[in-house]
Amino acid sequence: MPQHKMVAGRVVCGAVQVIAVTGGKGGTGKTTVAINLATALALSGRRVLLLDGDLGLASVDVLLGLTPTHTLEQVVSGEVRLEEIVQRTAAGVSVIPSASGVARMARLKPAEHAALIRGVAALPDDYETLIIDTAPGLNESVLAFCQAAQQQLIVLRNEPASLTDAYALIKVLSRERQLRSFRVLVNMARDGTEAHNLFRRLQRVTDRYLEVTLNYAGEIPDDDDVRRAVRAQRTVLAAFPGGPAARAYRQLAQEVRRWPVPEQPSGRLEFFFERLLTRPMARLQVVK
Repeated sequence: MPQHKMVAGRVVCGAVQVIAVTGGKGGTGKTTVAINLATALALSGRRVLLLDGDLGLASVDVLLGLTPTHTLEQVVSGEVRLEEIVQRTAAGVSVIPSASGVARMARLKPAEHAALIRGVAALPDDYETLIIDTAPGLNESVLAFCQAAQQQLIVLRNEPASLTDAYALIKVLSRERQLRSFRVLVNMARDGTEAHNLFRRLQRVTDRYLEVTLNYAGEIPDDDDVRRAVRAQRTVLAAFPGGPAARAYRQLAQEVRRWPVPEQPSGRLEFFFERLLTRPMARLQVVK
């Protein structure tokens, strides 16, 4: 359990569990996993912050039916404070929406770095888990988010491109960013046998060519409820709480709650942003 202390008359949470949800390519259902995992954790009693890390094509707010008036871009420019852009879902998830373009975010000055870190440290809520929905692909923002996080959750589905791209992502993160342990979630699985077989296929390749450890995080079934929930801009837990996918997300949330959380001070939320923002992000893709 996180340690708490009193700061300026309020209780401040110590270590924060930081999870980067990633997958290497689009089409794996990564964002759907991020929003439903965040929701399942919130419903289980966790204080959850969800960051839309797709700085080029932000979509978390769309899938949750939110209509933010400001994003991280306005925070960095000094127009608003970070706590002013945080939106809260009906399930209790706090959401930090990102901008539709990343040109300014790729050129942050040291003073802007510091302002954003101070903004995170001053957030009024005491979050226990931060989930980052990364962009698809292998651009610098994806690598930076994954490197700064404590846990990297690779979302995999049963198609050749997904398997190839997941391996490529793990390879880059291990060789260029010195990450050695990854958790793998199989999404849209027909059954548990298919999911375990797919995980073992990836594991055989990484065991042969890379010095990494893969841990099986579970599977989310291929459930029409998920597609219907996406069209309705709702989480599957809200729209179809009794369905197979909703049950799987609740089970995943229970597993995530058992994942280790770092000791203070490196586990504090502001330290995550400090680690992130001090890394070069000059190769971010600009999307107009």
